Amino acid sequence: MTTVALAERYVRLAHAIDAHAPGYIDGYGGPEAWADRTARDPAALRAEAEALLADVAGVEDAERRAFLTAQVRAMVTITRTLGGEVLPYVDEVRGLFDIDAPREPEATFEAALRALDAALPGAGSLAAREAALRERLTLREDLILPLADVVLAELRGRARALFPLPDGEDFSVQLVRDKPWGGYNWPLGHYRSRIDINTDLPVLLTALPDLMAHEGYPGHHTEHAVKEALLADGEGWDEFRIQLINAPECVVSEGIAVRALGAVMGEDELRAWLTGDLAARAGIDPDDVRAHLAASEARQGLLHVSGNAALRLHADGASEEEVVEYLRTYGLRSEEQARKNLSFMQNPMFRAYLFTYSVGGTLLDALFRAEDRRSAFQWLLTRPVTPGAIAARAGVAAGA
Repeated sequence: MTTVALAERYVRLAHAIDAHAPGYIDGYGGPEAWADRTARDPAALRAEAEALLADVAGVEDAERRAFLTAQVRAMVTITRTLGGEVLPYVDEVRGLFDIDAPREPEATFEAALRALDAALPGAGSLAAREAALRERLTLREDLILPLADVVLAELRGRARALFPLPDGEDFSVQLVRDKPWGGYNWPLGHYRSRIDINTDLPVLLTALPDLMAHEGYPGHHTEHAVKEALLADGEGWDEFRIQLINAPECVVSEGIAVRALGAVMGEDELRAWLTGDLAARAGIDPDDVRAHLAASEARQGLLHVSGNAALRLHADGASEEEVVEYLRTYGLRSEEQARKNLSFMQNPMFRAYLFTYSVGGTLLDALFRAEDRRSAFQWLLTRPVTPGAIAARAGVAAGA
């Protein structure tokens, strides 16, 4: 079977699934004729996915074969659920993303909260002190896009110097409301994308460089543009003209995104930038920036709070109110933030997705301990990569 025929079947199947599960396709820039969303019976889609999975075994390139195998296995999983099969939540996570759903002991969160208590300035409750600090760091809405432009210009220059960004790549940035996420990169194909920043919740100065690196350089936009140029245009692997939600590629993409800023800027550089030029532009006290950076280090121990909350909701049978209280207790979310998190984990397209952030970041941390960060990031951006491939290269388990 030719490379084109296999990729065409993959893309057509993805569009057929999207007809039943709108939002399954995150972005597409391939032939319009392949984007056929004519509804087909889920049982027929499952049979089609299983047949494609069998044929993928004959792909010659080992990395591409492993990538397509993981992706199409996830397609089989989603066609099972479209057909009415109810999977245990942990099996759903494993089937869609090829990772385990880790559960963190609450003792880890309690230790992180003690460290956070020591790091936060002021008097009063931990939640109140953190909320007060966050409020002082919140950007006025009219400053978000101008500051984002400043940040992106710096990050783009650094990413271009390190990674093979194709000529003509670009994206737009806009503010939106009423979304279940804080920021989103929409791949548009042809090395272009759109970044949305949700202003329902505060946008902090200290979070802006990470957000722009996550969604732009060298995060989602960079990965999609580079892989489209090198793998779709260069190798003829047209499966890299489409991006799917609820597939193993998301673990890799979110791992790249949550570690993107560190790939182009050191911690000392970032601290100097935030407390210097960016704080001055935003009219924010540099001492508040320093305090929040120290608190953010302590907050790393709360990485798995959302995952635990999702397991309590979907696996343990906890009520919505119990999950909101869990998020407020261990994640120090406000009522509004906790309910926004709950909305995300109840969204059919994202209910299992939240593990991609924590597990993706953890896998990359293990990879960076095993080899040079820059060369590892180059590999992640330029080759077909699966969670299993990262785990094998780093010598860890895929759900660790």
